[in-house]
Amino acid sequence: MGHLKILLLLSVVLCHGASSAPVQRFDRQPQYTEVNPGEDAKLSCTVHHKKGHCSWQKDGKPVGMYPKKYEWAAGGAAMGPGGPMPPPGGDCSIWIRSATIEFDDGEWECQVTASDFASQDALTSNPVKLVVRVAPQRPRIEYNATQMAPGQNVSAKSGERASLRCISRYGNPPAKLKWKLGDEPLSDTGNQTSVREQDNPKTWSTSSVLDLAVVKRHHGRNLRCVAVHDLYPEKSLDVDVKLDVRYPPEVRLVGAPSKDVEEGRDAVELKCESDANPPATVSWRRSQRAEMLSVEPTLTLRPVRRSDTGTYTCQARNVVGASQPLSVHIDVKYPPRILHVGPDRKVTASLFSQTSFACEAEGNPPPSIQWLQKLPIHPMAIADGSAEEKVILRGAEPRLVLTNLTYDHQGEYVCRAANKIANVERPIQSEPIPVHVKGAPQVVRRPNTEIYAARGHDAIIRMVVCADPRPRRISWEWGSMQLEAGMIMGRYKADELTQDVREDCYEARFHMKGADAADARSYTLTAENERGSDRHTVLLAVRGEQEIVDEDTARTRLHSNPVSMIAMIGILAAGMIILLITACVLICAYRKETCCFKPEPINSLIDGIYVKPTGVTASGRNDTQPTSGELNRAWCYLSPNSSVACIAPGDARSEKSPGGPLTQSRRSSHDSNGALASPPIYTTSPPRGGPRMMQGAVVTTATGAYHHTGISHPISSAEKALMRGANFPAQAFHSRSFGGSASTDTVFATLQVPRISNNGSTKVAVNRGVVHSIYRPLEYADI
Repeated sequence: MGHLKILLLLSVVLCHGASSAPVQRFDRQPQYTEVNPGEDAKLSCTVHHKKGHCSWQKDGKPVGMYPKKYEWAAGGAAMGPGGPMPPPGGDCSIWIRSATIEFDDGEWECQVTASDFASQDALTSNPVKLVVRVAPQRPRIEYNATQMAPGQNVSAKSGERASLRCISRYGNPPAKLKWKLGDEPLSDTGNQTSVREQDNPKTWSTSSVLDLAVVKRHHGRNLRCVAVHDLYPEKSLDVDVKLDVRYPPEVRLVGAPSKDVEEGRDAVELKCESDANPPATVSWRRSQRAEMLSVEPTLTLRPVRRSDTGTYTCQARNVVGASQPLSVHIDVKYPPRILHVGPDRKVTASLFSQTSFACEAEGNPPPSIQWLQKLPIHPMAIADGSAEEKVILRGAEPRLVLTNLTYDHQGEYVCRAANKIANVERPIQSEPIPVHVKGAPQVVRRPNTEIYAARGHDAIIRMVVCADPRPRRISWEWGSMQLEAGMIMGRYKADELTQDVREDCYEARFHMKGADAADARSYTLTAENERGSDRHTVLLAVRGEQEIVDEDTARTRLHSNPVSMIAMIGILAAGMIILLITACVLICAYRKETCCFKPEPINSLIDGIYVKPTGVTASGRNDTQPTSGELNRAWCYLSPNSSVACIAPGDARSEKSPGGPLTQSRRSSHDSNGALASPPIYTTSPPRGGPRMMQGAVVTTATGAYHHTGISHPISSAEKALMRGANFPAQAFHSRSFGGSASTDTVFATLQVPRISNNGSTKVAVNRGVVHSIYRPLEYADI
């Protein structure tokens, strides 16, 4: 029984000791490792508080230690019956020498036996891969289950999706696959999968599928598959194919004219450039026509004809589709051509009748039409060079109608057609159509029936008469007198008709010697032929002190042409405007006291005069009483509106001339001693309506009072308030007597004070009589 207790106690002690011993654990477990064939690889495994024995397994099978193949990394292990013993320390790492894929590639585990039977702390690491590298084959690309040779075209239609597969075989580990379009990596690198090769399970087959949305810009670019593996010499190998993108044609039209194209001179070459894969066939058509003009990319029109005008359209087609048609309009220009003018080639019409013409012309752009009249010139005028050809525009429409024909319509009529090509006018004229008018004489009327002659000078009256046949009788009439052509009567002479520059027109002249006032009258020319007669009257005005401007005409002008009424009115209006502006400027200057109306500064107004400032107390009285030293100086008050009023005692002297009389005094006189004979008052005129000083007047007051009993109207309290507001001096000062009167208290400010009771009018009485001054101030100055 005692021995049993001892055994139990001993077992408890042993169990307690075993449970309190440290438990072994991994400090480091083996990691995934790659190794090139023939190289050594180390699988690390360390155990903390190791008590058991280390061992390794590969692919679930124990691995023994063999020199130069599998060796403990710690070294120095004792040899046992089965080979080297595990190292006594905690390092269980091993070296795998000269690794080969056949023996060493697989999953490895590090194991440690338990410390003892009871502890149950045996260890097994996570299985890790030891990969013995094998370089994979060169990658290849498959399209539609067909292997593509490097550089081969991969054909796809624009807008479709192409599925391409890249495969890399017999590699360990599997290669990593990437896709590139040219040098640009594709964000969608495809789905990569890896499986073991069936005929060599130690190696892998890996593939990547690219789903590419094919567009036109991919055409002709290289698509590459890149396989990355450490055993490749450059760490990667690639294979590429060329994308052959099929897309419908797009056309561009070159050679469309940018300026006018003229018939017979210019050529047009139109090119229809097509971008398509496969190449497209080009066709040219002309609008409004069904037939095809050409199937060549270039359409040439040399030289262009007016029949080539039209719209030309090109379109391209291939197996994928057709382009949008492109059109260009060719507008062939050509100068005008007159097709017909008529109806007659020559017209002879009676006076005051009607005739018409028509002109038909073609051209591109359509020409403008003008009817021009070339006035007929007499051959004699052409021979002596005294006439120039004159042209009159008669109409701007294809049809010209002349009504009420006169001799002014005689001449040659031409139709002028013109257009512009390349901004250059291209005119053409028809053959002329002569127009001849027959009828009674017609005296050409003047715009102004009054002509002028200078008194005492010879005068000539000229008139033109047209007639076919020629007038057989010409006569001049004035008053009761009549003179046939070719006759003379005293101072008057009528010339025979002379040929005018126009055909069938003649000039009649009437001469007058020494024109005087009695010759100022109407003169009538009468012309007759077998078809009729015509009369026209002009008025001759005889002016004095005039000279004839042109001795060949009876129209004279005054030596000094009178100014027209419009010019006179303009001159007067301008003068009145200038006067108004000047008056406005002067009024503004006067009111603002600027320019020449600016008041003189007090220093220039009174030379050396003492200016006493004034102040106003709460009662409104002046608080500046002159001192004895100031009695010999003038007192001046300056208002805010720059008007100045001053008074000086009789013995005041000039500040600038001590001992001398007061200089620059105004409205005053001096006695023999240089003193002022009477107290002068110096004033400047304030603005119109302001307070005014009464010349030379003083008001006698009681000390401190504002008025004397001599004032006609007592000053009310309201008026006193106005006076206080005007800041008048309330205290008087003494000066010498003047004007033979006794010495009195005098007050300077003899101003007119606005009186409320009589609407601003005031009567002021002074000691030397009564001075009446009525005015209405517009503002109250603060003096």
